[in-house]
Amino acid sequence: MNKLLRFTAVLLGMSLYALASVAQITPYEKSNGQETATYQEIMAFYRSLDQQYDQAQLFEVGTTDTGHPLHLLVLSANKIFKPQADKVTLLINNGIHPGEPEGIDASMMWARELLKNKQLPANVLLCIVPVYNVGGCLNRGVSRPNQNGPNSYGFRANSRNYDLNRDFIKNDTKDAEAWQQMFQTWKPQLVIDNHTSNGADYQHAMTYFPTQKDKFHPLVSQFFSETFKPQFDRQLSQAGFDPIPYVNAFGATPETGYQGFNDGPRYSSGYAALFNCETYVVELHMLKDYPTRVKGTYKLMEIALALTSKHAAQMIANKQKADQAVAVQKVFPLSWKLDKTVVDSITFRGYAAKYKPSDVSGQTRLYYDRNEPFTKRIPFYDKFIPDLSITAPRAYILPQSWIKVAERLTRNGVKVSRLTTDMELDVEVYYIEDYKSPAKPYEGHYNHSEVKIRKEKQRLKFYKGDYRIEVNQAVNRYIVETLEPQAPDSFFAWNFFDSILSQKEGYSAYVFEDIAAQLLQKDESLRQKLEAKKKADDAFAKNGAAQLNFIYQNSPYFEPTFNRYPVARLVE
Repeated sequence: MNKLLRFTAVLLGMSLYALASVAQITPYEKSNGQETATYQEIMAFYRSLDQQYDQAQLFEVGTTDTGHPLHLLVLSANKIFKPQADKVTLLINNGIHPGEPEGIDASMMWARELLKNKQLPANVLLCIVPVYNVGGCLNRGVSRPNQNGPNSYGFRANSRNYDLNRDFIKNDTKDAEAWQQMFQTWKPQLVIDNHTSNGADYQHAMTYFPTQKDKFHPLVSQFFSETFKPQFDRQLSQAGFDPIPYVNAFGATPETGYQGFNDGPRYSSGYAALFNCETYVVELHMLKDYPTRVKGTYKLMEIALALTSKHAAQMIANKQKADQAVAVQKVFPLSWKLDKTVVDSITFRGYAAKYKPSDVSGQTRLYYDRNEPFTKRIPFYDKFIPDLSITAPRAYILPQSWIKVAERLTRNGVKVSRLTTDMELDVEVYYIEDYKSPAKPYEGHYNHSEVKIRKEKQRLKFYKGDYRIEVNQAVNRYIVETLEPQAPDSFFAWNFFDSILSQKEGYSAYVFEDIAAQLLQKDESLRQKLEAKKKADDAFAKNGAAQLNFIYQNSPYFEPTFNRYPVARLVE
């Protein structure tokens, strides 16, 4: 028996050694920077870290559309693998677009070195998503011809052809559901979301954009804008990766100036901002060689971790205070616009933009001449102001029939109560007066914009089990920006309530003619409204069918729910 136990121990030791050896070198390193890890290689690597180091634990945080789990590696110096009030949480998100894989490879090597050298800060919980878009990672190829390496990589969309960086608020995918559950569990103060850029050619390897600063509570915004970011940028420059804001040019080329990114909650950074969490969306330049991009991403994460540790107490306190302020906030901006009267300048190192005949079409084409580099100050516009604001109600009432909305609210930490009995309530309701929708779908939706509403006060009946959502929570921004239909990324904008936009009853004109005549005889105010509209609108005055429909729409027969937004506002 003793021999058997010793033999088993030897086998176990050999197995652990084999696992450990897997974690010693990545496919990126084996190939001298020419390859990125496959999904299977990524997960084998992280499982080996979990087995080898007691400061690492690999979690399954949900299921993706592929059926594979979404994984999260948590690194904790004190070996406690749960959120801790005295630790700041830094979340690294990789592979949302697996064709932009430098974060995947950099994080594998970085996590290994942190664990091997026992360099984890005591006051930081480091959470790493090995690869968010599992379906895209499995779908390998060469779909980005404008990108300089690696040899092959994953695809931008997930297994259902959704762009996951447009799915944070609407949650069409299981991937996004799992990511939200993970985010709401760990409640990070800072997210690093790793990408590769598209667009113009320039000398800089490193670009990134933080969550648009004007959308934050001042405590969070001021700290990241005036303290964290200057230190971050200075250290990146010292490391050889002089950063500039993500290039979002007004015209064809960036040297005439450009603006900051107005990130709505469909994106990772806009979504995280709803919860007072800063996000840096990192965009390494596509035309720089792959090793340069991986090294830049590695260095950026290294600097972010050191600064997060340095400022941990302040970051925790700022988010707590911001959450408390949002819980009592009354007025909320719904949309934002660029203030072009406020302009800054940045040092931009570019290449001369020139034009020549195309070898393909013979037409004029753009190219950048790397033999003519330049460095100059260019305008940078990054001041956004509210375009539309609303005063929040005391609470929203959501009928239980809209279960998909309720599921998203609760998954995002919104506290809801259920009506315990049927009741009538005096509420404020919206009618959708107008909206615009595209001719073609965008991310699976014909999403609405330029929404116009009409307000009415009505006494409506609600039922036992309907949801009451108090607007007194730290997640108030999420509540308001999803439930107010005029918000650009509201649930109405993403078609969750489209069934209210079609009329369900009508009339036969030859029957309603007699009823309409009787209504006009009995209702003098209706007659006056009809006459006023005829005087104001010549085309209407000549259109008998339109007049009949006008009477119908202003009669007791017309359905009150047509175009009535079903989420009621409890104002009093």
